[in-house]
Amino acid sequence: MADLITKWAMEVAESELAAELPRRWAHTQGVAERATEVRGLLGEHSALLVAAATLHDIGYAPRLAVTGFHPLDGARFLRDEHGADERLVRLVRLVANHSFALLEAEERGLRDELASEFPLLEEPLLVDALVYCDMTTTPDGARTSAPERIAEINSRYGADSVVGRFIRRAAPEILSSVQRIEAALAAQPR
Repeated sequence: MADLITKWAMEVAESELAAELPRRWAHTQGVAERATEVRGLLGEHSALLVAAATLHDIGYAPRLAVTGFHPLDGARFLRDEHGADERLVRLVRLVANHSFALLEAEERGLRDELASEFPLLEEPLLVDALVYCDMTTTPDGARTSAPERIAEINSRYGADSVVGRFIRRAAPEILSSVQRIEAALAAQPR
């Protein structure tokens, strides 16, 4: 089952992102690679992390961008077009809420929609791991630090943009998530 979900996630993400958004696809591949690197922290949930990392930005695909808010658009796509059933509900909720999306949803006036359709997942290690993978990967898929990634996002979108306001609000939470995962990785036996 684990191999099937990660294979399916890669096929879906590649079909939606690779041709039309090659840079986003490169980021996605880098995030999935980070997930593979930290999967040892997640035990039985490792495949879920890799699948969520692979699908986290699927909502950027032009044909899926209904609201213009990629976590919500991606989660709706997975739920509606791929019939993500109860076995995959946690995956869809991770995609919907990745990297503190609820804060950006609030900036966009979509908080109630996101929260009611896709409640936050109460699995802190899994949530932190996805934040870590996303926020330590550049737009081109290379490794970076979380502070550098936050600065890059702010620079790319502008401080006064919706994303700029969101990233400033989310930065302390992002940095805390990354620190928790880095501490857990450091504590692992070598």
